[in-house]
Formats: sequence, structure tokens, C-alpha cells
Amino acid sequence: MSKKINLFAHLKSDFASGLVVFLVALPLCLGIAMASGAPLFSGIIAGIVGGIVVGYLSQSHISVSGPAAGLTAIVLTAITDFGAFDIFLTAVFIAGLIQLGLGFLKAGSISNYFPTNVIEGMLAGIGVIIILKQLPHAFGYDADYEGDQSFVQNNGDNTFSSLFEIIDHLQLGAVIVTIVSLIILISWDRVAFFKKFKLVPGALIAVIAGILLNEFFIASGSSLAISKSHLVSLPVPTSIEDFKSIIVLPNFTSITNSQVWITGVTIAIVASIETLLCIEAADRMDAQKRFTNTNVELKAQGVGNMISALLGGLPMTSVVVRTSANNNAGAKSKMSTIIHGVLLLLSVLLVPVLLNKIPLATLATVLILVGYKLAKPATIVHFWKKGKYQFVPFAATLIAVVVTDLLKGVLLGMIISIIFILRGNLKRAYSFKKEEYVDGDVIHIDLAQEVSFLNKAAIKSTLNAIPENSNVIINAHDTVYIAHDILDLIKEFKEIRAKEENIKVKLKGFKEAYDLENTSDSANHVTLEHYYDVASRKLVKKNTAKNAFLEE
Repeated sequence: MSKKINLFAHLKSDFASGLVVFLVALPLCLGIAMASGAPLFSGIIAGIVGGIVVGYLSQSHISVSGPAAGLTAIVLTAITDFGAFDIFLTAVFIAGLIQLGLGFLKAGSISNYFPTNVIEGMLAGIGVIIILKQLPHAFGYDADYEGDQSFVQNNGDNTFSSLFEIIDHLQLGAVIVTIVSLIILISWDRVAFFKKFKLVPGALIAVIAGILLNEFFIASGSSLAISKSHLVSLPVPTSIEDFKSIIVLPNFTSITNSQVWITGVTIAIVASIETLLCIEAADRMDAQKRFTNTNVELKAQGVGNMISALLGGLPMTSVVVRTSANNNAGAKSKMSTIIHGVLLLLSVLLVPVLLNKIPLATLATVLILVGYKLAKPATIVHFWKKGKYQFVPFAATLIAVVVTDLLKGVLLGMIISIIFILRGNLKRAYSFKKEEYVDGDVIHIDLAQEVSFLNKAAIKSTLNAIPENSNVIINAHDTVYIAHDILDLIKEFKEIRAKEENIKVKLKGFKEAYDLENTSDSANHVTLEHYYDVASRKLVKKNTAKNAFLEE
């Protein structure tokens, strides 16, 4: 029986964090809708449903759902191919239905197999992307849409080349707003005076300061005034008909179209993987280290996507950027996620004109600090100190997320982690010990519990390196399974090469099923006794020489 959660237990802190996430989510919802070739309100609708519906149904305490940058390419291609947004919404509804089914099939358990270093690498990579992508906005260069995480941008630039374009599009007014916002955000949690107002989020104060500064620039006729193209651009409905046009219903007559189903399946798979990755990351961020039932999360996402489709919204996932902002703002429960959804809804209905006065530079500053907390240098140092087997997958994931995308970056990190695991298993297939004597070496090869075909190369190399006139003891007492490839290798070594190079081989502990005959103790009694005798004589000789030296 699940424990009941009081959503109103931490209302003060949750409202403050919900407000911060709302400020972060608003331009992201609009930017992702614009990049997807969808109506702008479809992004807001997805954000509202992700906040209120998914926020309520989910068991995650800090995760925030909404339209995701990782789906923009799929959405844009689908809308272009179908030629109608309502047909695309049918695919989104199908995707939600599939996700709901995946939840009942307990597919969420695959998140348990994501290595920690890969998840941390993903978070750090997203942090770097946020910083790199928001720097142009902070300086007033807004050619790229808010929320873009792709390396190659729509305007032909890439993440790095766009940084060099800043100097040619510098807006001094935006720079001043950014500096003021940065000072407020950094000092809000550090200066003792401001700590008296800790229930008021610093992001809100930064936004208010940004609006007032720009309004002053405009009123004074200053050249520093930030133009409309560099402000939040929320559509403003002016009549009942405008509100009615916001809601677009899916065209279910296209449900027999195979391409609609293919798109639905694609969205379901990509959205589910991104959600599971984000949930795993959210649980790691959570200061109270609470764990989320990922199967319930898939069901919640499925219901959310079906409702979003019915209202004319974009598909959604759990999103790292919003989740990180929520956690950094001090969220205690999922009430903050719900509040952010409610605020998105109220913003559309009540204050769109006021929101359109917010400079994008202010919001970029908020996001840059979110990015820094995800990609802190201390995290990189932490994994560096853990050694190459932890650091390499972490670093590879980080770099790949920045230069490709989230899923490809995580996939690369997973592949490298698996290679390291296999390499470790190859090394642990057996233990090797060599004892040197006057008339030949005695080599002990003790096989591990499981010796698979993957260990063939390592064992073959070891057997090939054994010198002539050696004595080899291969011990299989501890084995549970040995692959036929390995058994054939040992058999060939004993019966062919050992005879050619005068290598004496003793097999111990091999089961009858292995079809390899153990060497009887009587057959080797003289040999072992001989070596122990040689060792004794060497020791006696050494001590005699030592005594003679001392007597002199």
C-alpha cells in the first residue's frame, strides 16, 4: 500500500519553486513549439498538462514534464509529412496509449540498468548545453529559439559557432539586464539581508528587475531599450473565438494510416526513454533520496500525452532542465510541479501582455545558473578521482550529449560502460601465478566461476605465452560453467603443444560434463615432490653460502 502524500505540507517552498519553474518553462514551451512547426499554444498546452495532470499522477517529487527539445525533429518531420496538425495529434494520442501499456507491462524497470556515471555525464552535458545555448540570449543575440539543445541550429550555425556571432549582434541593454539579473541571483541566497525574504524566489526578483529596467529604457527613449524581438512572445487572445481556436482536436479518421502509427510508436519510444533517464536523474538530485516508481511514471506520461493530444498540445516527456530548476529552487513535493502548470494556465488567460515584457536575457541568466549547477567542475573532479572506468564513460557521455543529442550521448556512455564491464570480466576469467625453479617453472591457472567464449582470447594468449619445459596446473574446482570453446582450447594445448614443447600439464577439478580427464594425484606425485625437493635444496644451498660468508 503506497504512502499518502500531503500535497499542501510544504506549500510555501513549493509555491516559490513552482513560480521559478513557470518562469523557466514559459519561453521553453513557446520556443519548442516554434521549432516544431506547431501552433505556439500547443507548447503551452503541453506544459499545462505536464504540470497539472502528469504532476498529479506521477510519484516523482521533483520531476517536471512538458514539451521536450528531444522530440522537435520528430514532430517537425511528422507535421510536414502529414500536412495537417490534427493528423499529427492522432499520432500523439497513440503514443500516449502505448506509454500507458508500457507502464502496465512494467517496462519502466529498464531504468535500473542506467549506470550512475552515465546519468551524471548526461546531466553535466545538458548543463554545458544550457550554458552554451543561453549565452547568446544573455547578450541579446536571439537567432536561435529558446529550448534548442541540438548541436546544429536551424540558422546554419552550431553551438560553438553561434558564440562567435555574439559580438556582431551585441545588445548593450540586454547585457545590462543580464549583469543586474546575475548579481541578484547570486546574492539572493548569499547576502544575509536577502535571506530574510527567502520565500520569494530570486528568479522572480530578477525578472521584475529586468522588466523595470527595460521599461525605464523605453520611457527615457534610450538606445538601450530592448526591442520586442528580444522579449517573451506569448500570443494574446483578444476574443472568445481566439480562445476557441487554441483547442485543436485530433483527426481520428487518420487512425488507419500506417504512418500515423509509425510516428506514434516512435514518439512513445523516444519519449519513454527520455522520461526514464530524467526520472533517474531526478531521483539522484533529490536531497531526500526518494525513489520514483518508473512504471507509474510511464502510465502518468501516457495519460498526459493522450490528454495533451485531445486539447491540441505537443507530446511531452519529463524534462531535465525544468526538473533541475525545480530542485534548485527548493521544491519539497510534486505540488511545485502542479503549481507551475496552474501558473502557465493563468498566464494565458489573465496576464499575457505583462509576460510579454520579460526580457529573454533575464531568463537566459536564470538558465545559465541552472546549467552551472548541473555541470559543476566539482562533479568532473569527483569522477576523475574515481579512476578511468568511472571517468571515461562519464566524460564520453558529457561530450556526446553536447555535440549530438541526449539519447546518442547516453547510448555511447552505455556502450563504453559495457565494454569496460566485459573487459573486467575478461580479466577475472582466471588467476595466474608463476613459481620459478631451477629446472622449470610451475604455473598455476585457476579458472573463475564462469568462463565464457569472451574469455577465449585472454586464455589463448596466456597458454601461448607459457615457455618450454614448464609445469602447468589448470584448476577448475570453482567453476560452474566453462564454454566448449575454452574446453577445446585446453584440450588442444594439453594434447598437442604441451607434448611438442615438453610442457607437463595437470588438470584439477574438471567435472565429468566437461569431457576433460583430470590428472590423477599419483601420476603427479613424483613431479610435485621433485619440485618441493628442488626448492628445499635451493634454500639449503643459499643458507650454507650465507653462513660461510658470515664465518669469513
